[in-house]
Amino acid sequence: MSGTARFGDFLQTRRSQLRPEDVGVPTYGERRRVPGLRREELAQLAGVSVSYYTRLEQGHSPSASPEVLDALATALRLDDAERQHLHTLAKPAKQARRRRPGPERVPEATGQLLHALADVPAIVLGRRSDVLSWNRLGHALFAGHLDFTAVDRVAERPNMAQLVFLDAHTRELYADWHGKAKAVVGNLRLVAGQHPDDAALHELVGQLSAKSTDFASMWADHRVKACATAEYEMRHPLVGPLVVTQQTLSNGPSPNIVVATARPGSPSDAALSLLAHLIQA
Repeated sequence: MSGTARFGDFLQTRRSQLRPEDVGVPTYGERRRVPGLRREELAQLAGVSVSYYTRLEQGHSPSASPEVLDALATALRLDDAERQHLHTLAKPAKQARRRRPGPERVPEATGQLLHALADVPAIVLGRRSDVLSWNRLGHALFAGHLDFTAVDRVAERPNMAQLVFLDAHTRELYADWHGKAKAVVGNLRLVAGQHPDDAALHELVGQLSAKSTDFASMWADHRVKACATAEYEMRHPLVGPLVVTQQTLSNGPSPNIVVATARPGSPSDAALSLLAHLIQA
């Protein structure tokens, strides 16, 4: 799919998800044949002509100004991450062939930080959610059923998106699996917009779409979400239920470190301490 097509698809999908009553558009009790706002209604809310908006949605207009994009984002009720995603999709695409980048590596500084976080569950994720490294506690919390050394072999590295959608253990690990899954898809959407020429990423999306109807449905929804901080209830097979805050420590284009913490003195904090004791035994 071309850049203009991705941009138009995003506009059309998000327009269909807005109800007239959400944005104060009167319907006068009429029956509507399509869900969401009509093109002319969104165009009016954004302050652009219907013909111009139609060209944008159909991919026939090469670009839109930042002011128009902001007006569309406001009309569509986009949050900050979604607004930035809209701007990213609207950038003129370079005519570059999709390429398969080399394996991602853990920078020395990131490895040092992971080592320093030995007492906190931590994993290093590449941009396609490949697990590039993890400490013992991070492995035990997120994927203790897998071989700890798998991250050292590029061809066998676990992928968190695949685990969430295709791995029964990981699906059971999250009490609100649907919320976790939506966050994973939303983050992949952001990355796909930023790296449209990443062949490996497109292969991952294709594989997940083919093997998981849940993923295919969420991907078609066009929701985007920056995975910065989120709280999850987990049902761990060794230490039972616990609530952790997952935080993404980002350093620009480098791989991210995801850490899990619990409120000090809470039962969840005690559960993490117990897990650390069990893996050392």
